[in-house]
Amino acid sequence: MRRRDILTFLGGAAASWSLAARAQQGALPVVGFVSARTPDEASRYTAAFRKGLNGTGIIEGQNVAVEYHWLDGQYDRLPSLMTDLIRRGVAIIATPGSGPAALAAKAATATIPIVFSVAEDPVNLGLVTNLARPGGNATGSNFFALEVAAKRLGLLHELVPKAARVALLVNPANATNTESVLREISEAARALGLQIQVLNAGSIREIDAAFAALVRERVDALFISPESFFTSRRVQLATLAARNAIPTAYSNRDLVEAGGLMSYGTDIADTYRQVGEYTGRILKGAKPADLPVQQSTKFEFVINLGTARALGIEVPPGLLAIADEVIE
Repeated sequence: MRRRDILTFLGGAAASWSLAARAQQGALPVVGFVSARTPDEASRYTAAFRKGLNGTGIIEGQNVAVEYHWLDGQYDRLPSLMTDLIRRGVAIIATPGSGPAALAAKAATATIPIVFSVAEDPVNLGLVTNLARPGGNATGSNFFALEVAAKRLGLLHELVPKAARVALLVNPANATNTESVLREISEAARALGLQIQVLNAGSIREIDAAFAALVRERVDALFISPESFFTSRRVQLATLAARNAIPTAYSNRDLVEAGGLMSYGTDIADTYRQVGEYTGRILKGAKPADLPVQQSTKFEFVINLGTARALGIEVPPGLLAIADEVIE
């Protein structure tokens, strides 16, 4: 059976009740927290979520219960999971870092508040009608993973200027994300004069197969799509990239800490904090329709210098100077 970190909670109640009314009933309101990640990598992100909650005076176990669900990239679980959360009357559904989870929640309920953080434009996704005034039961943050994809590819090109053929690894199970990444990277690659080869992977076995294909095709470098499933497989990806001497760019620092070459993207932990903050504010009476969608302003460029040396890459001084962190 797949592990879940589920906190015990006492009963449920209608989503529209205020926190005070729930307290009078003697039952804690329940937040259904749904992440595409795995429990093994959860501590940093759940800590950030709780920090956001705590900043509003909401303390897990005291005046709220949080029920954690970790998808490990298994998006096909979403419809039944959302149905169950709604049936049991959770107070809020929080979907940090997962567009598919946010869309599944939005499709399942028009009344229970939803707090999301997504890589794509939430207006284009249909989660909200307007960033300043969302106007429905959902709000959250946009962390621009796709908008900075072109810059990430440019940094990889500067780091490995001789790389002409770059593989792009995407997860077809996350269709919206995949379509957006393909569009952004195709345009950026043309501007840089790079050839892109698309590889699909939505499971551990498919990641192995994708690496076998890119080695067989003698691809010069690898660009990993910003996708939570790939973050959950960071050790596998870093190990395969090192074993096959493939320079690899990621959107998330977690993969560089695991041995990847470089990353550029949003501080994902901060987006979990934002979700926690809005969750707390809604529990205290704020309406999602009135909370503007936040937009990330914290971005990180991280280089693993040890991996660069192992790959025989001399990092240009200019890139070292602009890196937010250099891992030795």
